[in-house]
Amino acid sequence: MASSVACAAPAATCAVHAQRTQPFRPAAACTARLSVTRAQQRVGRGRGRGVLQVVAVRTENEEVALGFKAPDFELPEPLTGKAVKLSEYAAGAPATLVMFICNHCPFVVHLKPAITELAKEYQGKGVKVVAISSNSAETHPQDGPDKMAEDVQAQGYTFPYLFDEAQEAAKAYQAACTPEFYVFGADMGLTYHGQFDDSRPSKYGGDIPVTGEDLRNALDCTLAGRPVDKRVRPSIGCNIKWAPGKAPAWFHG
Repeated sequence: MASSVACAAPAATCAVHAQRTQPFRPAAACTARLSVTRAQQRVGRGRGRGVLQVVAVRTENEEVALGFKAPDFELPEPLTGKAVKLSEYAAGAPATLVMFICNHCPFVVHLKPAITELAKEYQGKGVKVVAISSNSAETHPQDGPDKMAEDVQAQGYTFPYLFDEAQEAAKAYQAACTPEFYVFGADMGLTYHGQFDDSRPSKYGGDIPVTGEDLRNALDCTLAGRPVDKRVRPSIGCNIKWAPGKAPAWFHG
């Protein structure tokens, strides 16, 4: 059954809002979308024909319906060795921010200082913040638990940074890329699933300052008990690094 969030926004906003309240699509029916910019393409010549070679791709997040209830999880925190259970950690919070990030992705590295700053600011307003790395440590040891603990200390994260070794949390949330941001209200229903802001790493042609505008707006709206009042743009980043043979059927990164 489709979940929905009551819309009190102006009609122009409601039209967009309604598009985001479609039923949550089962994993088997979903496809990760890849966005390739002209600067990331190279055209060569092969036997007289133009050959397009994609030298870099950017993965967009999957669309998840507003009102989607946050799947519970219990994952280890490499820094402390303790397990964090979402339903206990976020109990009673007016809003919860769940982020899928990692250590090495340039799209995450670009935002790390701003993520740290935003988390501190909104934790002061009662928001519960948690980050998850679902990347395979087998294929990407730089994203393994030991390196995660080092990254927490280096960045000054004030929120739990959890390791999803089995990659079940990523699949439950339909996560496709890093970074990926989910905002949930007091009832743990989804109010926002989109980008941090319009900024991108300079190596990918970005020259817009990092502000966190989109995510800040989503958190402010959620705390105020009203729908997100601007167009939602998908988060873009590196695809989640699935363990060999473990990528979900819907993922085509």
